[in-house]
Amino acid sequence: MSKLSNSIRRLQDGFCSAVVVAAGSSQRMGQDKLMLPVGGRPVLALSLLALEQSPDIAEIVLVTTPERVEAAEKLRLGYRLTKLRRVVFGGATRTESAYRGVMAVSPKANLICIHDGARPFVTQHVIAAAVRGAALHLAAAPAIPVKDTLKRARDGVVQETPDRESLFAIQTPQVFRAELIRAALQQAVDSGTVYSDDCAAVEAIGGVVHLTEGDEQNIKLTTPQDLLLAEAIWNSRKEGSQA
Repeated sequence: MSKLSNSIRRLQDGFCSAVVVAAGSSQRMGQDKLMLPVGGRPVLALSLLALEQSPDIAEIVLVTTPERVEAAEKLRLGYRLTKLRRVVFGGATRTESAYRGVMAVSPKANLICIHDGARPFVTQHVIAAAVRGAALHLAAAPAIPVKDTLKRARDGVVQETPDRESLFAIQTPQVFRAELIRAALQQAVDSGTVYSDDCAAVEAIGGVVHLTEGDEQNIKLTTPQDLLLAEAIWNSRKEGSQA
């Protein structure tokens, strides 16, 4: 049997655990963005529901703060989140929080998906593509091409204009073979290194990340302006479902 066929078989027989990182302080939002309503539902509920409804996800581990535990339990019961199996406390950095979540998943997991709790509009297609990509290539992340011209600058002076054709905006969920992401995050925590995403931790130990199809609407809510866009996305999807 070919290597590709073996990878496809492992995907079909695989157990993918999803780690939802929701332990941030929401400083740039000015209030707890994860509990803000979008379309009448909390942002975190929408993110969890997307994973709950995915046939590719076997369980969910939520990484959050002690202050959100009660709210998380209400979401679990209120939205019937049967895949939400564990809630663990995050660390001082996003990297530490991801590490704690990864170490809390089921020992049966051969794939681990890490998703930002503040990305409520991830689609089933984006999740499935990333899971499939990781099953075939060990590590995968959804991405969209950069539209704007970007400049690398120092002290307000442009140093370089990178080729836009080679630049992509990376989203979540990012999906990895379990042993790879455990090793990468263990190395990051042991060395005290903080990464802005989990792919960077994998790259740091020599891992290769493959890009899968992202979605323009798979935004991460960070500032108050993002809430306006989120409501627009919600309304457009609602209108589309009624058409």
